[in-house]
Amino acid sequence: MIKSVLITGANAGIGKETARQLALKGVEKIFLGCRNEEKAKAAKEKLEISTGKSVFEILKIDVSNLDSVRAAIAALPEPVDALVMNAGGVGGPNFNDITKDGVTQIFAVNVLGHVVLAEGLIAANKLTNVAVYAGSEVARGVKEMGMKRPELKTSSIDEFVTIADGSLHGKISDPNIPYGYIKYMGTLWMSSMARKHKEIRFVTMSPGATYGTEGMKHIPLFKKLFIKTMFKILALFGKSHGVDKAAKRHIDGLFDESFKSGVFYGSKKGTAGPLSDQTTFFPDLGNELIQENASDAIHRFIN
Repeated sequence: MIKSVLITGANAGIGKETARQLALKGVEKIFLGCRNEEKAKAAKEKLEISTGKSVFEILKIDVSNLDSVRAAIAALPEPVDALVMNAGGVGGPNFNDITKDGVTQIFAVNVLGHVVLAEGLIAANKLTNVAVYAGSEVARGVKEMGMKRPELKTSSIDEFVTIADGSLHGKISDPNIPYGYIKYMGTLWMSSMARKHKEIRFVTMSPGATYGTEGMKHIPLFKKLFIKTMFKILALFGKSHGVDKAAKRHIDGLFDESFKSGVFYGSKKGTAGPLSDQTTFFPDLGNELIQENASDAIHRFIN
């Protein structure tokens, strides 16, 4: 039974729509994890109007800042049954800048902050049932969009460290270059967590190619136009979708126990449509040694 949920990045896009659908499904308490309090209040008001429910509560959190994450864990007034790690994207205009924790901004917002959040909630006995992490098909490559799968030479701890600190790709202007590697690493960590905490179900669920989000706001103009055009073309063939279907994937990951712990689910083909276990595309996703190496690399940046 899921009666309470915490969602990161909940003031807009997929996160906000996930909150809306959860309220309509009868969830009794939904914590809107947001870094901007003004935007959070506006989102809360709109959600209450659209659902007719007064079940939303704001929790201030910036997942790119570990101090903010730890403060949010302490401030959460009660345990939650479920966690949706939705915040992410390309990390803003300074995605490649290094945070005080030694990782790139894009890595911090997609992986490091969520690692500290999930593990901190568990340590504080504030997460009881299920955690869903927003993955991406780019973690296994998307031929339709010209995105290759992550290619590592050794998959060692040290090599995964270079993904986190940005040295693998160096100074670049396109966040799409490291994005797939970063989502790959987050997915591997989730699988590692599933073995360590068998009392909680850990599901990586890609929301799929989704139009109508702010995820491409800071991508270079030419790349942005290319991706937007591609999404429109893909939509004509049922290969991309709106935030409603993306959020529904998160909801299914939470409630449908046929989605197994430690598994990464994404589109069987392309970036939309029916879901499948992504190890059928990329066997390294299911390699336990690689999973542990990725997790150990992440923890080098956590004090």
